[in-house]
Amino acid sequence: MCGICGMLLSAPNDTIAVDTRQMADALRHRGPDDDGIWVDQETGVTLGHRRLSIIDLSPAGAQPMASPCGRYVIAFNGEIYNHLALRDELTAIGVAPAWRGNSDTETLLAAVTHWGLGGALRRSHGMFALALWDRQAQRVLLARDRMGEKPLYVAWLDNGWAFGSEIKALLAVPGFEARLCSDAVAAFLTYGYVPETHCIFQHVQKVPPGQMMTLSRGQTTPSIEAYETFGELLDRGLAARASDKQATLNDLETTLGQVVEEQMLSDVPLGCFLSGGIDSSLVAALMQSRSTQPVRTFAIGFSEARFNEAPHAAAVARHLGTEHTEFILSEQDALEVITDLPKVYDEPFADSSQIPTALLCREAHSSVTVALTGDGGDEVFGG
Repeated sequence: MCGICGMLLSAPNDTIAVDTRQMADALRHRGPDDDGIWVDQETGVTLGHRRLSIIDLSPAGAQPMASPCGRYVIAFNGEIYNHLALRDELTAIGVAPAWRGNSDTETLLAAVTHWGLGGALRRSHGMFALALWDRQAQRVLLARDRMGEKPLYVAWLDNGWAFGSEIKALLAVPGFEARLCSDAVAAFLTYGYVPETHCIFQHVQKVPPGQMMTLSRGQTTPSIEAYETFGELLDRGLAARASDKQATLNDLETTLGQVVEEQMLSDVPLGCFLSGGIDSSLVAALMQSRSTQPVRTFAIGFSEARFNEAPHAAAVARHLGTEHTEFILSEQDALEVITDLPKVYDEPFADSSQIPTALLCREAHSSVTVALTGDGGDEVFGG
């Protein structure tokens, strides 16, 4: 999962390195495998990283990572699924560095050096949040993936900016005051969640999905620019659409298969959460069709029959031939996890699905590091 954090201060101070370390430590649960901080004491900028190793487990994938040219330093959370293709492209045009390792972070940094951040992100398939220090322009660039899968919060402080993957990192910054935002509370009571345009705390905002936010010293309002919009994606899709329904269905199957295959790139154990519903069953089927061995699938069930979807998942697993694991939990297990939810979610979130999701993640963690799910199917296909 990884976690990133950092600060851009109006003037450097003596505690900036210690403060950034505290921010990174607050994100340890996101990245238990390694950690690092990068500090430019003279300019008052820092980057912190907690690493969950998925691709390139060696020290060559450690972060924060500096570009060979020395202009950029990046802290990256997420995965660029087509990074090997981007490497081939950079190598073919003769601008690739002498690769130090196999991480997608190094690939992205080389792409940024050549195409700029916007150009690199438009070419990247993935889920991510990142912080990029541009030494030449003296600014911090923050960005999130097109759907906003990876979180990134930004807080305005009396002496500059702080940012992090979770609000927990901001709470570790001396001087940050966690005051509730009344508009966000009203939105939560209306919708059951805090929208992207709000944050539960005052003076905190989220980097919008599909956009880049620029933090500059001395400015109280960041500039925001989209690197790609859904309108552009829609126009390209309409221009390339097939001529008849069957061809469209074939294209859809090809695209889904390609996306799933890209997301199976991992140097650690990989699995799939399987409920037996259409979305997760489709993902599991596409994974199994692209694997030479049984895919690890995981399902959660409850002893109370009216809540138990485990039989549906087991039937799908048998049909696909996956290596299936089933966790049967009690009502008491569900009640006990509720006290942990405020530690999992930084902002109020009223969807009851968070309870079984938290339980399933906890149980599957002993077997796999990465799991694909069917989440998002309703949004993509209109329910």
